[in-house]
Order: sequence, then C-alpha cells, then structure tokens
Amino acid sequence: MLAVADSDSYLKWAACLLADLPEGCVTDLVVVRTPIAPSPEQIAAAVGEREAPPVMSARSVRRVAERSRPDVILVACTGPVVDVLVAEVLADLRPRPVFVSGLPGISVPATEKAWQFRSGCDLFVVHSEREVAEFGEISRRLGGGGAVGLARLPFLRSKVAAQGGNRVVFATQAKVPREREERERILLALAELAGRRPDLDVVVKLRALEDERQTHNERHHYQRLWREMGEPGRLVFEAGSMHDQLMRAAGFVTVSSTAALEAIALDVPSLVLRDFGVSAEMINLVFEGSDLLGTLDELAAGDFRNASAVWCAANYFHPVERNDWAGLLTGLVIARPRVPAKSLLDGPEFAAARRRARLRVEVPPTMLRAGYKAKRRMRRYLRALT
Repeated sequence: MLAVADSDSYLKWAACLLADLPEGCVTDLVVVRTPIAPSPEQIAAAVGEREAPPVMSARSVRRVAERSRPDVILVACTGPVVDVLVAEVLADLRPRPVFVSGLPGISVPATEKAWQFRSGCDLFVVHSEREVAEFGEISRRLGGGGAVGLARLPFLRSKVAAQGGNRVVFATQAKVPREREERERILLALAELAGRRPDLDVVVKLRALEDERQTHNERHHYQRLWREMGEPGRLVFEAGSMHDQLMRAAGFVTVSSTAALEAIALDVPSLVLRDFGVSAEMINLVFEGSDLLGTLDELAAGDFRNASAVWCAANYFHPVERNDWAGLLTGLVIARPRVPAKSLLDGPEFAAARRRARLRVEVPPTMLRAGYKAKRRMRRYLRALT
C-alpha cells in the first residue's frame, strides 16, 4: 500500500491506518506538496516512530507509484485533492491499484460533498456504524463510488487508561467557533479555571503554531489572540502529540475535536462546549446524547464528566469484530478483473473546478510566494474549500 497525505490531520490518520494493517503488509507513505502541507515538526508529531515521509510534487508521487506498482493507494487527502489525484495524476496506472480514501475524524452528519469528491475511490473508510449508515444512504441516492468500510479510528484501537496528571487540556479546532469574541470567551473561562485551581496546568493544545498550515484555515489563532488580549491569566500553549498531553490530563475540553474520542478512550473526564450551539455547522452534533455537552461556566468550575456507554457503542467504540474495511480491501485486491469506481465529478461541468484543484497540487512553492495570478486563484479556492 502506498499512502499519500496532504495535511497534518490526514497524515496522522494515514500513518495510524497503515500501522493498523495486518502483519506482513508492505507500506510506503508520502506527502504531496500543497499549500497546506505540514511542517517538519507537524510531520514528526503525526507519524510518531515511523520514518518521516518525504514531501514531493504530484508528478513525483506518480513516478513513485509507477516504480512501486502498489496493489493499493490510500489517498488520505482533502476532497478536491483526492479527486484530482485519482482522476488525473494517478489515472491510467497499470495494473490499476485499488484506490482507498476516507475521513480522518468525526464525519457526522455525512455530507454529499465528501462522498462526491471521493466517489472515484473503490473503498471509502469511516469510523462508526452511524457514519456507515449515513454514507451508505448517500451512496444509494447519488450513485458512484465503491464500498463503504468500517474501521475503528486507529488511535482508539486499544483501551488504555491515562496515567493521570495535573493538567486540563483544551483541544482547539480551526473552523469553530468562528468569531473572535467566542474564542476570547473560551480563553477567559480557561483562565478563570487556572485562577481557581493553581494546582492545575491549563494547556491550550494547538493544532499548529502560528506560522504553520493546517487542513483548514484558522482566522483567529488562539495564541495570537491571547497575546492581543494582554494575556489576562495563566495559560500554557503547546503543540505536538495530543496523546502525550492526554496521558497527563485530569480533564479535557473542546468545542469540536476528534481528540474528544481519544480522551474518552483514555478515561479522561471531558467536556464538549455547547455555548455556541450544537449543530452540523459547529461540528459537534454527534455529541448529542453523550452526556459530555456542557457550558463555559462548567468549564471554569472544572466540571468534567464521563461519556455515556450507550452513546459510545453507537459512535466510534463499536466492537472490533464489526470492522470490515480490511476484508473489503482484500476482496478488492484479489478480484480480477474489477470494475473501477465511477466518479460523480467526471464530465465537462466539473472540468473547471478540477483544473483549479490540479493547480493546488502543481503550482511550485516559489510561485505561491510570488504575486502571480495563480496565488490569487489559489487563495479563492482555499477559501471556498474551507
């Protein structure tokens, strides 16, 4: 299997998924160069003990695939990049590999756009029975694509309790909450908790440092915002491994982050903030019924809690024997000849959008730094994407 990632979150997902394959599988991992490619520090944090993958152009990814002739290519990328890699850059490989894609975290509610961009792949991997059902319904309604497979989120595959510690970890999310004032309220509640509990280290766990790129653009970076607020309290800002943070955590809080699932797996008492709404737009709808939803006042008071066992069984903590993605993948590899998945984005009406997506993986970094029209087109495209 050759895995191709384009951002920090997809790289972490790809590395974990490769590690979850049966013993004896030969794997390779690369990062395709795009404007959201992770920094060396982000790469090291994402892949753990695995050797850091090279960052290369789309054409170089094609050459790697031609040399290695993989049975499977895992396209662990944002939707438009998946589409252009499968439909153009990696098209016409012989023998044709099985193309696998998926989503690296919480995918409730399922969206048509996520399915459409990945409909040229033979296997679409998600991580809860609820997600399988929702994407299965979209598949039946829209057509295209291949099978929908179930996997346990790789970092949830074992149940080990945290060691405990003296820190409360706030997991940031790039997209939500969107408004500056809302983010300031979160920081002030964290600072109030730190003031009430001097025995605790209150850590703002950043997805990326100020000068690093993420899968999604972040309008108001928390560390920069805290500095502009005059730092009215005692907070610690750290990047790096979420797992390391949680192993030393006495509590966890987020607005919406896959890290909430990791905290549940490690038995860290948690809180998912509902002050800004519970909706698809806030990416926290999945936590309804989890017993984790709470308020900023409860955060300031240190009122953390454990997730509902019933909710866990339906959302991401299903029995391991329910996982079927590896079996589906094996069947696709063995089946010869096979009918490739049909992309819903083939056709002249999507040609312009695909050209813009291809620009994303082909414009040299020097051009992106310069004042060319390509830079302006790229910025418009990234805004539309995120």
